[in-house]
Amino acid sequence: MSGGGPRPLDGPWFEDLSVGAVDDQAPSLTLTSGMAAAHQAVTGDRLRLPLDHHLCREVTGQPAPLAHPALVWDVAIGQSTLVTRMVVANLFYRGLSFDRAPAIGDTLTTTTEVVALRQNRPRPGRRATGLAALRITTVDQERRPVLGFWRCAMLPLRDPLGRTGRDDDLDRVGAADGTADGGRPPERATSGWRLDRFRDLVPGTHFDGVEAGASWAVDGGDVVSSAPELARLTLNVARIHHDGTGGDGTGGDGTAGDGTAGGGGRLVYGGHTIALALAQATRAIPNLLTVVAWQRCDHLGPVREGDTLSSVVSVERAEPLPRGGGLAHLRSRVRALAGRGDEARDVLDWRFVAAMA
Repeated sequence: MSGGGPRPLDGPWFEDLSVGAVDDQAPSLTLTSGMAAAHQAVTGDRLRLPLDHHLCREVTGQPAPLAHPALVWDVAIGQSTLVTRMVVANLFYRGLSFDRAPAIGDTLTTTTEVVALRQNRPRPGRRATGLAALRITTVDQERRPVLGFWRCAMLPLRDPLGRTGRDDDLDRVGAADGTADGGRPPERATSGWRLDRFRDLVPGTHFDGVEAGASWAVDGGDVVSSAPELARLTLNVARIHHDGTGGDGTGGDGTAGDGTAGGGGRLVYGGHTIALALAQATRAIPNLLTVVAWQRCDHLGPVREGDTLSSVVSVERAEPLPRGGGLAHLRSRVRALAGRGDEARDVLDWRFVAAMA
């Protein structure tokens, strides 16, 4: 190392990114039963198939236990953060779609491509920031596609007053039909599963009992805890989720995102909020098989450790499948409460598709 002291480990900053650049340097990660247990302890996963290995074998025909879908996407998001280590907010996810449902023992590898860049309008008293739209692709140890999605992150510029001229149209990022691959059927991740066995073995309401327009208020909230532990578990290196000293006061373009680095301390990883939202959705609809796709997921406000989350879960559409069962198109709107006497605030609007028997 040359003289002059240690070199700061920072970046990439917004101006370091270029459209078309691909990062494939994140470590691959093997899903283990220990990881699954730790994830379940933090997020309260309640999907039946990952919890019940005997039921899982009956339905999927696979000898290895199914990995919880939230664990899978949390790892994929975490692996993508090498590109966004300096992130000050995550604005949205779009078009997440599973090609297959990984099992415990599978190894995930993720690549991240920069697909669009747009610098935010300058704001008085705030350092310059920009939005980076990323295409995330995850495969398993046999290079079989697992899932893909688009993610939009807000990053600061190295030069606090810098101008890059980047002005890509972010509205064009993501498939219009809500799938990551432009129209392949989302139920492919459950191909070959015996939905009849699930109906036979599990009591309660199945797809034929779910109606469009139904809605549930899950008001028994969940306290957000172990936030940095979840980030570490899933290889998320974004400093905003680890450093409790706050940040540099950067801000966005009039959008809260899942929090900026301004005061208030360490921010919760967005995947943490989404996983708790799914756990609450399974309280409303206990017999969801798995999540097969997201249309979109918008972070509306910051979530911090210690907040209590509650949600409203709605059925927007029920889509029967030719082989029985169907797809429930769901919406989860999540609110956060910091403490007694505080006003609840909107933090997440998530539209996703779940398979049912």
